[in-house]
Amino acid sequence: MADESKQRPAAPEQMQVPVDESHIVAHYANFCRVTGTPEELIVDFGLNKQVGGTSPETIQLTQRIIVNFFTAKRLAYALGMAVQRHEQAFGTLETDVQKRVVHPQAKA
Repeated sequence: MADESKQRPAAPEQMQVPVDESHIVAHYANFCRVTGTPEELIVDFGLNKQVGGTSPETIQLTQRIIVNFFTAKRLAYALGMAVQRHEQAFGTLETDVQKRVVHPQAKA
């Protein structure tokens, strides 16, 4: 039997990149909009104050992140893995608000 470590190429190790968080500013967003160009993606974030989808109110966008498609793909993978871990620990996340909201007539 051949040594398996010699048959498979080693997976590339992920390098830890040093980061400086001393000037970081955190913002909460429950709304995002993705647009883009052939070269980059533009992701706008804001706060949707509407409860239950009543009358349309203007959503104030407060942050814009612009990334190239390589960074967008890495971000999509990282977010997907984070959501997968969260769902494994806490259960499936329902993204349809109407399915999450308990309607008063449903309680009876």
